[in-house]
Amino acid sequence: MGNTGNQSDKEVAVVTGGNRGLGLEVCKQLASNGITVVLTARDQKRGAEAVSILGDAVRLADFIKEKFGKLDILVNNAAISGMISEIGNSETFQQEVGGMDLTEKADRIRKHSTEPYKQAEECLRTNYHGTKAVTKALLPLLQSSSHGRIVNISSRYGLLRFFSGQELKQELNNIDNLSEHRLDELSELFLKDFKDGQLEGRGWPTEGGYIAYKVSKAIMNAYSRILAKEHPSLCINCVHPGFVQTDMSFQVGDLTVEEGARGALMMALAPKGGMTGGFLNRTEAAPFV
Repeated sequence: MGNTGNQSDKEVAVVTGGNRGLGLEVCKQLASNGITVVLTARDQKRGAEAVSILGDAVRLADFIKEKFGKLDILVNNAAISGMISEIGNSETFQQEVGGMDLTEKADRIRKHSTEPYKQAEECLRTNYHGTKAVTKALLPLLQSSSHGRIVNISSRYGLLRFFSGQELKQELNNIDNLSEHRLDELSELFLKDFKDGQLEGRGWPTEGGYIAYKVSKAIMNAYSRILAKEHPSLCINCVHPGFVQTDMSFQVGDLTVEEGARGALMMALAPKGGMTGGFLNRTEAAPFV
């Protein structure tokens, strides 16, 4: 039968959480590079139940398969902070933090926030399990591409330096001995320790807040590295976009979304045979620790 025209030659990308902020910017830039972009957005009303994430991921994969037969680029951008904020008006807040540096701003956001168990659970479900469900569902389609790329939007908060426990740190950094099953166990262990007030004893990152967010990104980074090892034909990398002006940062980041999207685009548009299993701090390769 064969496709007429070059629809089949055109690269196809999926961007999760592509309806606003950084995700939307990545969509725009990929599209302006001649790539067909499918953006997905979570229905807020349905929340982050694991069931809906899995069901949605499978439906998304069916849609891509039917329409394009392959996928070239997956950008896992959908994420939540794991906190409830009491910042009502972002304009007032922007004035409040006017002259502060980034660390002070992040600290001020935290001071205006609480980190309840329910949010921690949702944070792990979305940022780790959600990313994994989407990736798994789309993996066969990425393997049908001649050059499949996965870009996981991460954070410097996912670096292992924030963990106080040496054992946890070493385990999450020892990719040769780490399995996906073990990451699932660690995710559950974290939530159990969170509930039981045992976070410090085990060495989870408790100082400076953003606890569930840091753990969710660290576990997602480890998953990304395991995947890169298991699928050497794909290019799979994590990117810290920087402190970007988005809703998550109440628009007080120091980077515009255009600047924040640079690293993700570098990895999404990288030629075949490039870096895999790596971490970019904005646009520079950096360690996971």
